[in-house]
Amino acid sequence: MFRTFLHSKIHKARVTDSQVDYEGSLGIDAQLMEIAGILPGERIDVYDITNGERLSTYVISEKRGSGRIKILGAAARKINLGDEIIITTYVQLTKEEWNSHTPMIIHVDENNRPIK
Repeated sequence: MFRTFLHSKIHKARVTDSQVDYEGSLGIDAQLMEIAGILPGERIDVYDITNGERLSTYVISEKRGSGRIKILGAAARKINLGDEIIITTYVQLTKEEWNSHTPMIIHVDENNRPIK
C-alpha cells in the first residue's frame, strides 16, 4: 500500500511576476527547484498565504539565482503579484519507507533566497 506524504515545501515565497496570457504553470528559480528536489514539469500545489487560494499546477524553471516566482496562465487570476505563497510537492511511499522519510522544508527571505 502507498500513502502520500509531503516531499518538499518552499515556505513564504513571494510572487515576483504574473502573466495571464500563458498556457499555465508556475515559474520557480532553478536554484530553489534544485534545493527542493523539484523537477521541471512536476505537479505542485500552491497555497496563497495572502488570500487563501489553493491550486495545483506544474513547474517551469526560471533563471538560477534570479529569485523569480512567476505565476502564469489562469492561476494568475487567483494568485497576485506580491502575494506570499507556499509551494509543495508530494511523494507516495510504501509502509517500509514511511518512518525514514523526511520532507525538505525551504524557508526563503523577501527576495526568495533560501535562509534555512
